[in-house]
This record gives sequence, structure tokens and C-alpha cells, in this order.
Amino acid sequence: MDGLFDVPRPGGGGGGSLAANTHASAPLAVRMRPRTLDELVGQEQLRAPGAPLRQLIENDQSMSLLLWGPPGTGKTTIASIVSQQTDRRFVEVSAVSAGVKEVRAAIDSARAQLVATGNETVLFVDEVHRFSKAQQDALLPGVENRWVT
Repeated sequence: MDGLFDVPRPGGGGGGSLAANTHASAPLAVRMRPRTLDELVGQEQLRAPGAPLRQLIENDQSMSLLLWGPPGTGKTTIASIVSQQTDRRFVEVSAVSAGVKEVRAAIDSARAQLVATGNETVLFVDEVHRFSKAQQDALLPGVENRWVT
């Protein structure tokens, strides 16, 4: 640990944008974000022994999930935990600010990573309900071909 607020990542993990933000200059909320289901507070129905999400993680099954809820309920954190605990890369895309070019770039990067290393990518699309038809069309092949989950 280099600084007072550095948090070691248990077991390494899949990397990606949230993992990269654990350095000292990242906001405190990002550095203190739970990294395992056991560190998560609340959402007992998702994290309890035998709960569906816990089973998916423990069985290391590929999955596509829709996480719904108001801001601050842990959607991004849960997606990050899934990626870390299943050794998948975590990539975030905002449907509000990303265009078709960025969606395609995320898909292409995920596919290249999968081919080169066998590592899968969790693609977290924030505000997915705001995707245009063109953005949806760019995302669909990646999901259908399981280049991203």
C-alpha cells in the first residue's frame, strides 16, 4: 500500500476501468467500492448463500444481466464485482455520451481480448435505455456472439 486510502485487491481480478481507479488520485468512493459480494452491504437477495447471482459467480457462468434501480443502489458495483470475481475484464460505456464508434470499439476490444487471451469482458452499459437504434445495432453482435456479457 502506497497511501492511506489504497485498498489492496484480493486475488487480483479482471482489471478494467474500475480496477484502474483504485490509485490514490481516484475519488474515495471509487477506492472504497466493495470488491466482493461479501463486502457489499444490502441486496441480501442477491448475495446470500444460494442466491442466483452468487451461484452464477461461484459457478463462473457467462451471463447477461439487466440491473435496474435508482442511482446509488449498487448497479455498477455489482457489475464490477461480477467481473472481478470471475476474472473478466470490466469495461464501462455510457449510453448518453458514447456513440456508435465507442460501442463498436468496446466490442472490438472485447473480441480481440477473447481471441488473444481467452479472457471474457463484462461490458457495463450505463443508462442503456437511452441507446439509439444505431447503438443497439452496434451492441447486438457482441452480445449474440458472447464477445461481451
